[in-house]
Amino acid sequence: MAAARSLDQKLNRIRAGRYRHADFIIADAKDADMGFGLTAPGPDGNSGFRSRDQYLDAMAAMTRSGLVDIMLMSASSAEALLKRGAFKNSKVTPAIRLNDTTDIWSQRGCGYRQHASRPFATAEPAQAAKICNLGLYSITFSNDVERDRETLMTYRAFRAEAQRCKLRYFLEVFNPGFDIGLTGTEIGHYVNDCIIRSLAGVMSADRPLFLKLQYNGPKAMEELASYDPRGLIVGVLGGGKGTTRDTFELALQSERHGARVALFGRKINLAEAPLDLVSLMRRVIEDETSSADAVKAYHDGLQKAGIKPHRRLDEDLEITETVLRG
Repeated sequence: MAAARSLDQKLNRIRAGRYRHADFIIADAKDADMGFGLTAPGPDGNSGFRSRDQYLDAMAAMTRSGLVDIMLMSASSAEALLKRGAFKNSKVTPAIRLNDTTDIWSQRGCGYRQHASRPFATAEPAQAAKICNLGLYSITFSNDVERDRETLMTYRAFRAEAQRCKLRYFLEVFNPGFDIGLTGTEIGHYVNDCIIRSLAGVMSADRPLFLKLQYNGPKAMEELASYDPRGLIVGVLGGGKGTTRDTFELALQSERHGARVALFGRKINLAEAPLDLVSLMRRVIEDETSSADAVKAYHDGLQKAGIKPHRRLDEDLEITETVLRG
């Protein structure tokens, strides 16, 4: 399948140094079943969880809207949606999570994320390449020589396989989820250095289309985004749900400090009105409205649609994520 036009056109303009706010790339990360399992679709409002069909319906609705550039899914979800014809004549690029390292295993009752990441992949790249030409590969550095060597050896093997399958990919780099002896800004510097060091020996044919990483503050984002702005495009992951103001601020602050991609999972999936949220996110990024006014507009839309908000407006206007308050 050829990539949808919006992603490649935007990437081309970014690489050519002709970026504008409208070229900001948004991905809906609906691959949570690879980490959370049954709870991935989110609460159903009746003390249970939505079904897989409802999860797929949400992916299809967002794809039809054309508000995002990428729909990131598990391999099984991508297969199901492609059978539905969800991406036929769509500008949205389907993408598959190609590995599921142990630090994203988040089943109820588990403790895997308290330990160093270990490489693992359920998806088969050769099978994925038959239905999609873009995938996500994820790594986490642990400041442990044996663990990190294992991670990088597995990443090297993946690159060779992706090349054989003619499969493009973007690279997700998580912050370590446990104490590695670094705090505050040191984490951002460590992750940035790990990324550049690890990709320095990777030639253009095997390099990722762009990065996906945690927002570690303006200085960390700026130094990474400015290092090689045309060759190494930086994207930000969404993390937890947070408030609606957190969602808009994370997209806005990341973009202003050099990010060119936002890949949000729970922030979109757990919203009361995901399509309205993404539409307003674009308006914030494109300087059509402020993040605070966007929250107010979002609540106005919920009221008109008869949807009960998760928070009162005054609570939803708060910035609760520490990294966004600076």
